[in-house]
Amino acid sequence: MSHPVLESLQLVVDGDVATLAFHHGKANEMGAAELRDFERVCGFLESGAVRALVCTSRRVSSRGTPIFISGANVTERVGWSTDEIKAHVRWQRAVLGRLRRVPVFHVAVIDGLALGWGAEFTLSCDYRIAGPNARFGLPETGLGILPGAGGSSELSARIGVNQALRLGMSGEQIDADEAVRIGLADERCDSLEAGLARALSLAALVARRSPTSVAAYKSAVLGTLGVSGPEREAVEAAAYEHCVDGGDAAIGREHFAAITAGRVVPWGAFRPWSR
Repeated sequence: MSHPVLESLQLVVDGDVATLAFHHGKANEMGAAELRDFERVCGFLESGAVRALVCTSRRVSSRGTPIFISGANVTERVGWSTDEIKAHVRWQRAVLGRLRRVPVFHVAVIDGLALGWGAEFTLSCDYRIAGPNARFGLPETGLGILPGAGGSSELSARIGVNQALRLGMSGEQIDADEAVRIGLADERCDSLEAGLARALSLAALVARRSPTSVAAYKSAVLGTLGVSGPEREAVEAAAYEHCVDGGDAAIGREHFAAITAGRVVPWGAFRPWSR
């Protein structure tokens, strides 16, 4: 699939790794234009064009505050009807749900404000690296709504019920260390550059592996959440056999010495699999 043309977001592709940068609007707020961009990015990722996605932002406000994603673009909703607002938030939820399932390793490097939709966006990632300027928060209940793009339905599965209630009901902002402590972030880095270097090193490791196997593994892991033991085993078996049937297992055996030496091998064409 060809490189998608985006309205607001900035996508750079380098071999098997794509980097998505946020630098738009007043404070990287997410609205309709950005949702359309995310849909285009999802289509690109679902085609197997790359094997990893790194998301980040170098945006700094006029006051010097680093920003990852400040939240949803609520100003564009002026004059909208109740039904239009509800439909838009359902769209947000669907886009982030689709992004969660893309068949690539998706890592975010967060070194600024990740509030509301920004914090919910991180739930769509496979791995989160937080820098010294990272701040996470859910202000929605103070605005007469609630986190509607995963912050109410998915957050507790990541950080536990008590921590989810704490963040969503109080609106308290937390820093990188606290985010790592409760599981909202996975690693702490000393700077944005260090975080990007770490993310790209992980992406490079993923890019050397079978694209079919990496995608099937992610789908199997996500597809076994919250299901019974026998069903988990069946999902794993189906994903494993998909890799065998497509020939990637045979390629792995044939090139075992090269793989263990860290060399690139000719994997087969990407073959998507989902539960």
